[in-house]
Amino acid sequence: MKKKIIILLLFTGFFAHAQDREAHREKIRALKTAFITDGLNLTAQEAQQFWPVYNEFEEKRRALYRRERAEVENIECLSEEKANSKLNEYVEIEKEDYLLKKQYYNDLKKFFSARRIMQLKKVEDEFNHKMMREYRERKESNK
Repeated sequence: MKKKIIILLLFTGFFAHAQDREAHREKIRALKTAFITDGLNLTAQEAQQFWPVYNEFEEKRRALYRRERAEVENIECLSEEKANSKLNEYVEIEKEDYLLKKQYYNDLKKFFSARRIMQLKKVEDEFNHKMMREYRERKESNK
């Protein structure tokens, strides 16, 4: 009986931690959405066109990132053939990422000028720098 209770408590703790992480990710996505919308000064019509394209692109990029970051277990025991196969997969992922970006920019050009797309890139970079600064500041204050 004790084992069942301990397992249940551990499972509940892991589940709560996963929920906290997902809530944190959602909060960051909401902040990013507001930051980009404000930074680009999107109209309602522009936002209606832009966000579906942007969200699809981000979802596909996350999937590529997860594929690339999939952990290789016990590298010391990895055969040369499997290591070579993994390296080829990394190259393929990079190629897919390039093609995804190319398609994304072409999709954006249907309703944004090239200058506006460059502005988007700048706003995204500013958001990422801001988030990293805040992360470092919080990390420093928790020491």
